[in-house]
Order: sequence, then structure tokens, then C-alpha cells
Amino acid sequence: MTDTIFALSSGQPPAGIAVVRVSGPAAGGTLSALGGPLPKPRTASFRRLCDPADGLLLDEGLVLWFPGPATATGEDLAELHLHGGRAVVAAVLACLGRRPGLRPATAGEFTRRAFENGRIDLAQAEGLAGLLSAETEGQRQSALVLAEGALGNKVAAWQRDILRLSAQLEADLDFSDEDDVPHGVSSRIQDGLAPLVTEMSMLLASPPAERLRDGVRIVLAGPPNSGKSSLFNAIIGRDAAIVTAIAGTTRDKIEAPIVLDGLPLLLIDTAGLRDDASDAVEVIGIERTGEALAHADIILWLGDKGDMPPGAMLIAAKSDFAPSGPGLPVSTTTETGLGELRVALVDQARDLLPKAGALALNARHRSILSQVAAELEDARQSNDPLITAEHLRTARRALDALTGKAGVEDMLDALFGAFCIGK
Repeated sequence: MTDTIFALSSGQPPAGIAVVRVSGPAAGGTLSALGGPLPKPRTASFRRLCDPADGLLLDEGLVLWFPGPATATGEDLAELHLHGGRAVVAAVLACLGRRPGLRPATAGEFTRRAFENGRIDLAQAEGLAGLLSAETEGQRQSALVLAEGALGNKVAAWQRDILRLSAQLEADLDFSDEDDVPHGVSSRIQDGLAPLVTEMSMLLASPPAERLRDGVRIVLAGPPNSGKSSLFNAIIGRDAAIVTAIAGTTRDKIEAPIVLDGLPLLLIDTAGLRDDASDAVEVIGIERTGEALAHADIILWLGDKGDMPPGAMLIAAKSDFAPSGPGLPVSTTTETGLGELRVALVDQARDLLPKAGALALNARHRSILSQVAAELEDARQSNDPLITAEHLRTARRALDALTGKAGVEDMLDALFGAFCIGK
């Protein structure tokens, strides 16, 4: 029999209200033992909550009863809405811990039961995790789209289409003569696969969810003493990088997360690039600059235009000291151009982030969906119906892993272990 679990599901006390959840087969009996007859389902009822062991009053509050399986966890669920003092919460949790068949919930166990009981799919669970950790409006909106089942709905539609095409292919094979397997795949099956591949490819090409969490990576690069660290400090609004007149002061990359106009950005100051570096530490710093440039979303180049990496934004730094050359004139001393630079960064970053209300894939989603799209494209290109059928079966199995219907135990442990206790 499944254990009955309990936990404080609201914030840590003291608080105005504390919510304790109990989920499992003994939830109803536990609620009755503490507060009397079960209230009408999904209707708050005021009760005196007493310890069944000695009859002493624990608290007065609201209780709710949710009979399974149409509950958040897919099983019987009770909620106790208590006064949010530390002593009250501790007394109620201690009382529950003494009840036979009850135990404290582990991190994420309520949500994991919802997944295991079919109330949510794996992508929705990932969305809930994103909502719990969201720090910006964009993160909240993206996580909400996932939590509401947008990816699961797409996967279900893809599964239906692939299954329909598989059935047509199997029918072609079944109705052919045993010694005369068709030499090619019917055009209606190949035509049916084309829009699926296109839709998946477009979704794979959209901005990834990680940018909302980690920020758009903006790398400041150029030769030594070109003003990178001064500009870095000016953009983030504090002295995070050491600034001197000595060339090569910055030896390692320095990262600073900021939010501009509600957009998450990660600014990265780097060691100056030059060919004649001989100091071993500086050489390592230049190598790390190259790595940062390779993974940059936006590059601010403070150097000669002829040396600028492709696609970089050219900055004419120190414009108060020298005649402005090509690029955006910027001076950290007079603050010339800083406003224009921030506007330009926001405009570029906005195009690199998922749009509000759009479905954004994380690394796990992209890895699996890339495999599915490749299988479908191979199926579309194949002229052997037996090989095509195998590609379609493999694609369906991969889609099951996307929503958690296939075995992904290690990933589940990592995902739900990151939830707070009581969720």
C-alpha cells in the first residue's frame, strides 16, 4: 500500500497562515481523527483540531477534503489551514508524525505522485519547477506555458499523426502479397511526415529556455586597455572589475548577472586579446576569452573594426579622449552613449529570448526532439517500408520519453529532488 505523506506546503513560519497537506490512503482518516467528520469535498470547513492521543487542542482553523483521484496528487488529499506560528505548526506536524501509516514527505514527493498518477506529465512537472524558481516575468511566463501542458499537447498531437501514418504503412504491408513487399513508401505517408518535420524544426530553432534562466550572454572583448572593464562596471552599475591604466589588468573572465528592462543578461568581462602575450597567466586568460566568445550571444567589440568577430557590435570606447572612430561612441567618464548602448542591448537580447506566451524548450526537450525529427526525416527519405516503419516506431518511443511515459528514473530523481518539501 502507498504511504501517506504530510508536509508544510506554505512558507516557513512565522506567517499569517500555514498550510499542511496530507496525501495518501490514510488522509481521510487522519483528517477525521484530528477534526471530526469529513467536510463536504472541496469546501472549507472551520474545525477545532485536537491531538487524537490525548484530546488536547492543537489549533482552530480551516480544513479541506479532496477525495481522489481528481486531486492534485491523484490520491486522497487533506489540507489543514492553520495559524502560522512556529509552535502551532510544530505541534501539528509532530501529531501527524505519530499517526500510524504517515510519514513526512520528501522533496518534491507531492508533485512526483501527481506525475506517477497521471495528473501531470513530465514536461508539466518541469514547468512547475520553473515556476518555483522563477525570478523574472519572462521566466514565470515561460514556466507557466510548460506547466499548463503546452508541450504535452503538442506531443500528443504528434503521436496521433505518427500513429496514423504508421497504421497506413502497416496496412500497405499487410495487404501486399507475401512475396511482393512494396518497393517504395506511398507518397501520402511521405507527404504526411513533411509538416511534422517542419513544425519540429521550427520549434527547435526557437530561442531556448536556458536563456531565460541563465541570461543572454554578452561578452566584452578587445585588445588590452581598450576600456572593457570600465564599460563592464558602467553597465552593471558597480565596480566589479579592477580598472587600471596597466595593460592586461584583467587576467580572467568576470561574470555579472543583471536585468535590463526586465530581461535577464549575463555580462562577461574578458582578458585583452593580443598576439605577443608571454605571461603564462595572461595566456590562459586569453584562451578563456576565446571560449567566452565562442559561447557568446552578443559580443561588444572594443577594438579595430578589421579585427572584429562576425556579428559583433562595434564600440568606440573612450570617446572623450580620442576622436570617435567607427562604431557606437561611448565614454564611461561622461556617460556618453551608455543610454544608447543599453537600448541596443535590450533590443538584441529581446530577439534572443523566448517570446511571451511562447513554448520554450530546455536542453532535454531539444535533445529528444532532435532525435525525433531526425527519425522522421529518415523515414521520409526512405523507400523501404520496413525501414520507414522502424523509424516511426523509434520516433514514437522517443516522444514518450519527452513526456515521461518511457523509463527516465534517474532524471526523475534529479528533477523532483530539486523541489521544496511540501510541493
